[in-house]
Amino acid sequence: MTTKEILVVDDEIGIRELLSEILFDEGYHVHLAENAIQARDFRNRRVPDLVLLDIWMPNTDGISLLKEWGGQNLLTMPVIMMSGHGTIETALEATRIGAVDFLEKPIALQKLLDAVAKAIIGTTPNIRQGVTSANLIDRGSMATLCGTAAQFPLPLDLPLREARDHFDSLYFNYHMHKENGNMSRVAKNVGLERTHLYRKLKQLDVKFTKKSSDEN
Repeated sequence: MTTKEILVVDDEIGIRELLSEILFDEGYHVHLAENAIQARDFRNRRVPDLVLLDIWMPNTDGISLLKEWGGQNLLTMPVIMMSGHGTIETALEATRIGAVDFLEKPIALQKLLDAVAKAIIGTTPNIRQGVTSANLIDRGSMATLCGTAAQFPLPLDLPLREARDHFDSLYFNYHMHKENGNMSRVAKNVGLERTHLYRKLKQLDVKFTKKSSDEN
């Protein structure tokens, strides 16, 4: 299967880097643009599978760029608009012009992933409920995970706070090993935003590697 390409257009470097890391972890090829000029240049050279487009940008805003693409018959890919100061009127206008969705900042991880999957695939991914076959681990994996757990035996004779730290270390090491270091899936599994997850892993001295992707 061909790797889907996503263009992230946002003037805030922190937003670009965060979205890039999340989407890269999910297996997408991510391209970044910090303004409409770079986004326009990228679209003239190739057609991404999806564009995440910020509304409030200097010089040319996202709505204007969306209108421009529509007027030039270049709106041949789904576009999801993003804004931290959006209104219902803005969202409706973006949808009327051709956007497929609207995300309000700060963007929740699961909401982002669902919107991206829906825009690219056209269907909302199934949400696992209860225990399913996807939750089962084969014997080889179980043996490996048990070996990991054995490195962090629960010290029940310690004070509660210290014992809890040991448990947390075991818990996060388990999920990091289970997801092969995929931070997006680990964050989803443990119910934490990525920034909180990074902070927790650093606090517990759990080893992790931050991935990066191309700027263009």
